[in-house]
Amino acid sequence: MVKVKAYELRTKQRSELLKQLEELKTELAGLRVAQVTGGAPSKLARIRVVRKSIARVLTVMNQKQKEELRKYFKGKKYKPLDLRPKKTRAIRQRMTYKQRHLKTKREIRRISKFPRRKYALKV
Repeated sequence: MVKVKAYELRTKQRSELLKQLEELKTELAGLRVAQVTGGAPSKLARIRVVRKSIARVLTVMNQKQKEELRKYFKGKKYKPLDLRPKKTRAIRQRMTYKQRHLKTKREIRRISKFPRRKYALKV
Protein backbone atom coordinates (compact mmCIF):
# COMPACT_ATOMS: atom_id res chain seq x y z
CA MET A 1 0.00 0.00 0.00
CA VAL A 2 1.05 3.59 -0.58
CA LYS A 3 1.28 6.22 2.13
CA VAL A 4 -2.27 7.30 3.00
CA LYS A 5 -3.23 10.97 2.98
CA ALA A 6 -5.42 12.42 5.74
CA TYR A 7 -7.58 14.46 3.33
CA GLU A 8 -8.38 11.28 1.37
CA LEU A 9 -9.30 9.46 4.58
CA ARG A 10 -11.71 12.23 5.63
CA THR A 11 -13.91 11.57 2.60
CA LYS A 12 -14.34 7.86 3.47
CA GLN A 13 -17.08 6.28 5.59
CA ARG A 14 -16.40 4.64 8.95
CA SER A 15 -16.74 1.11 7.52
CA GLU A 16 -14.17 1.87 4.81
CA LEU A 17 -11.79 3.29 7.41
CA LEU A 18 -12.15 0.17 9.57
CA LYS A 19 -11.45 -2.04 6.55
CA GLN A 20 -8.34 -0.02 5.65
CA LEU A 21 -7.16 -0.13 9.27
CA GLU A 22 -7.48 -3.91 9.28
CA GLU A 23 -5.50 -4.16 6.02
CA LEU A 24 -2.73 -1.93 7.40
CA LYS A 25 -2.51 -3.98 10.60
CA THR A 26 -2.20 -7.25 8.68
CA GLU A 27 0.48 -5.68 6.46
CA LEU A 28 2.35 -4.51 9.56
CA ALA A 29 2.20 -8.02 11.03
CA GLY A 30 3.67 -9.41 7.79
CA LEU A 31 6.45 -6.82 7.83
CA ARG A 32 7.28 -7.65 11.44
CA VAL A 33 7.61 -11.32 10.50
CA ALA A 34 9.95 -10.27 7.67
CA GLN A 35 11.97 -8.25 10.17
CA VAL A 36 12.45 -11.26 12.44
CA THR A 37 13.36 -13.56 9.55
CA GLY A 38 15.84 -11.00 8.16
CA GLY A 39 13.93 -9.48 5.27
CA ALA A 40 15.09 -6.94 2.71
CA PRO A 41 15.93 -3.41 3.94
CA SER A 42 13.14 -1.97 1.76
CA LYS A 43 10.61 -4.05 3.70
CA LEU A 44 12.07 -2.99 7.02
CA ALA A 45 11.89 0.69 6.03
CA ARG A 46 8.22 0.17 5.16
CA ILE A 47 7.35 -0.63 8.83
CA ARG A 48 7.60 3.04 9.78
CA VAL A 49 5.35 4.14 6.88
CA VAL A 50 2.69 1.56 7.76
CA ARG A 51 2.76 2.54 11.46
CA LYS A 52 2.29 6.20 10.57
CA SER A 53 -0.55 5.27 8.18
CA ILE A 54 -2.32 3.34 10.97
CA ALA A 55 -1.94 6.41 13.19
CA ARG A 56 -3.45 8.63 10.48
CA VAL A 57 -6.47 6.35 10.05
CA LEU A 58 -7.08 6.24 13.81
CA THR A 59 -6.67 10.01 14.08
CA VAL A 60 -9.22 10.67 11.33
CA MET A 61 -11.66 8.20 12.93
CA ASN A 62 -11.31 9.95 16.31
CA GLN A 63 -11.72 13.39 14.73
CA LYS A 64 -14.90 12.29 12.96
CA GLN A 65 -16.29 10.78 16.15
CA LYS A 66 -15.55 13.95 18.12
CA GLU A 67 -17.14 16.11 15.41
CA GLU A 68 -20.34 14.01 15.55
CA LEU A 69 -20.40 14.38 19.35
CA ARG A 70 -19.96 18.15 19.01
CA LYS A 71 -22.98 18.26 16.67
CA TYR A 72 -25.03 16.10 19.06
CA PHE A 73 -24.27 18.19 22.16
CA LYS A 74 -24.54 21.59 20.40
CA GLY A 75 -27.18 23.67 22.16
CA LYS A 76 -27.54 21.25 25.08
CA LYS A 77 -27.19 22.50 28.65
CA TYR A 78 -24.44 20.07 29.66
CA LYS A 79 -21.50 18.81 27.58
CA PRO A 80 -18.87 16.16 28.27
CA LEU A 81 -15.70 17.61 29.82
CA ASP A 82 -13.56 16.95 26.74
CA LEU A 83 -15.95 18.99 24.55
CA ARG A 84 -15.91 22.04 26.82
CA PRO A 85 -13.37 24.81 26.24
CA LYS A 86 -10.17 24.15 28.20
CA LYS A 87 -9.00 27.70 29.05
CA THR A 88 -7.51 27.84 32.56
CA ARG A 89 -8.83 26.61 35.88
CA ALA A 90 -9.20 30.18 37.17
CA ILE A 91 -11.21 31.26 34.13
CA ARG A 92 -13.45 28.19 34.29
CA GLN A 93 -14.22 28.68 37.99
CA ARG A 94 -14.75 32.41 38.13
CA MET A 95 -18.24 33.85 38.55
CA THR A 96 -20.43 34.64 35.58
CA TYR A 97 -21.35 38.24 34.75
CA LYS A 98 -24.81 37.76 36.26
CA GLN A 99 -23.44 36.26 39.49
CA ARG A 100 -20.96 39.14 39.89
CA HIS A 101 -23.67 41.79 39.57
CA LEU A 102 -26.32 40.26 41.85
CA LYS A 103 -27.17 42.33 44.93
CA THR A 104 -27.92 40.96 48.40
CA LYS A 105 -31.24 41.70 50.12
CA ARG A 106 -29.44 43.94 52.60
CA GLU A 107 -27.81 45.92 49.79
CA ILE A 108 -31.14 46.33 47.96
CA ARG A 109 -32.76 47.58 51.22
CA ARG A 110 -29.94 50.06 51.86
CA ILE A 111 -30.09 51.42 48.28
CA SER A 112 -33.87 51.90 48.52
CA LYS A 113 -33.59 53.74 51.90
CA PHE A 114 -30.64 55.90 50.86
CA PRO A 115 -30.94 56.57 47.13
CA ARG A 116 -28.16 58.36 45.30
CA ARG A 117 -28.33 62.12 45.63
CA LYS A 118 -29.07 64.25 42.61
CA TYR A 119 -27.27 67.55 42.26
CA ALA A 120 -28.25 70.47 40.06
CA LEU A 121 -25.24 72.15 38.52
CA LYS A 122 -25.01 75.88 37.69
CA VAL A 123 -24.09 76.65 34.14
